[in-house]
Amino acid sequence: MESRAASHAGGKSLFVVRTGASGVPPVRANHTCHSPWKSMQVWPAIDLRGGKCVRLRQGDYARETVFGEDPARMARQWVDQGAERLHLVDLDGARQGQPGNLESVRAILSEVDVPCQLGGGIRTEETIAELLEAGLARLVVGTSALKDADWFRRMCRRFPDRLALGIDARDGRVATDGWTETTSTAAIELAGQFAGEPMAAIIYTDINTDGMLAGPNIAAMAEMRSRVDAPLIASGGISSAGDVEALAAAGMDGCIIGRALYESRLTLADALAAAASAGNADNTVAKEI
Repeated sequence: MESRAASHAGGKSLFVVRTGASGVPPVRANHTCHSPWKSMQVWPAIDLRGGKCVRLRQGDYARETVFGEDPARMARQWVDQGAERLHLVDLDGARQGQPGNLESVRAILSEVDVPCQLGGGIRTEETIAELLEAGLARLVVGTSALKDADWFRRMCRRFPDRLALGIDARDGRVATDGWTETTSTAAIELAGQFAGEPMAAIIYTDINTDGMLAGPNIAAMAEMRSRVDAPLIASGGISSAGDVEALAAAGMDGCIIGRALYESRLTLADALAAAASAGNADNTVAKEI
């Protein structure tokens, strides 16, 4: 039996992974209703492609910028700067339909002791079990949730509070398969299909703003917030401390920041300070991770 724990500076355990006879870590549903977080969560993003740390513009694989050859070193950099959690994306996996950067993911997990969530190419129960066993705190499922809603409901119940619904939208419509296909399904419609399921969160990415450093789509995020009760994490376009504060004011439980950090448009310290100062006292659901 193996165990692994991560703590922030205050000494509070953020997650514990223990593998039992089945090899799959038991779930930890730390769910507090009507209790505000100290601050909105900030998730630095590490996008993986070909074993490198990259960023895309608007999800376009032809518009890639490489920011590092060593993703584990990048993870250590963000943690050393104060990150308490990391958002990982397997870009190869998203297009291939199966994980494509497991070596880099495992290296990150060995390097840092903060909760990491991973999205991209997670389409089977076997993959979910394998990745949770590897030490990931939770996983983001998007394409398979849209294509097989019943399967995703079963997975949420099989792994409660360990799966986040990833909704990537272009002009309000859900995109799948690494953002290469745009469907006719509205983002809010997809979110509504899983109301009441034991999801860890909804991660809502506005593709048109992603990587453009022009500010997030606050209106779209606020509309989604008004329609769902699950913890909601915003992604796309965040480029300033003011953007972080605006998302907190719109009721977001967390935000994912990528290119702005890599291009030093926004420091992680400033993002964390903005989240802490804004707070999020109006949340009705809070999950510590």
